[in-house]
Amino acid sequence: MTLKNFAGIDRKFSEKESASIILQSYAYDGTSTWGKGADKGFDAFLEAAENMELYDIETASEVYKKGIYVSRELYDFDSPEEMFAVTYNKTKKLLQLNKFLTFFGGEHSISIGIINAFNEYFKDLTVLQLDAHADLRPSYNGSAYNHACAMHQASKATNLIQVGIRSMDVSEQKYINEFQCYYAHEMHNTNGWIKESINQMTDNVYITLDLDVFDPSIMPSTGTPEPDGLNFHTVTTYLKEVFANKNVVGFDIVELAPIKGINAPDFLVAKLYYKMLSYKFFS
Repeated sequence: MTLKNFAGIDRKFSEKESASIILQSYAYDGTSTWGKGADKGFDAFLEAAENMELYDIETASEVYKKGIYVSRELYDFDSPEEMFAVTYNKTKKLLQLNKFLTFFGGEHSISIGIINAFNEYFKDLTVLQLDAHADLRPSYNGSAYNHACAMHQASKATNLIQVGIRSMDVSEQKYINEFQCYYAHEMHNTNGWIKESINQMTDNVYITLDLDVFDPSIMPSTGTPEPDGLNFHTVTTYLKEVFANKNVVGFDIVELAPIKGINAPDFLVAKLYYKMLSYKFFS
């Protein structure tokens, strides 16, 4: 298999040695419990990116010139526990490269090992979760590494801030930090939550973004779409402020489950990824 460069950029901007940015994918969809297809998300994302303009108007920049290296190692995980071990150990190695690390799912369970490695590497880490679901179960379907448990360990070991939440099981209530959880129904038509949540962050911030944080009217291509979500402008406005005020040390985007014949969500994700890089290097 020939691995595509991000957005078809020239080879001189896609070499591992010279690139400032690494894009690591994990096409894992082993614990999703409803809509399947997150293991196909990375291919759809790369195809959409090839049709995206690489000049970002908002930041007046071409961030691809910082270099984006695509690393896609094909794994056939036998269990969620094996997936966790591989993502954790791989992230520890990547952190030694002194690059800006970005990750692409796969389902949200891939974030558990990644966040554990980042939390060991960076002091006083804040994890910023943009998501429709709380994902705070300690275990689900017999595993602590299920997608429904994606933030449980982070809630114990890091400064977790949750944004856009609008779905949870009653058992998760005892794990919610109500002061640092921003429910979607409370966020609409107000922006005070932006400054308040940023003030709660430590200097180093890791962002994990589940695409179901968006309203399904613009992002139907997820395994568990939830109504009453956020729009693209709200999310990017918020992210721009986070990047401007904090040291974002890495991020992941998860849960793109492409729908055949509906390409707009794939393009949204490509644009979102590129904007996040633009905010990191040019905000």
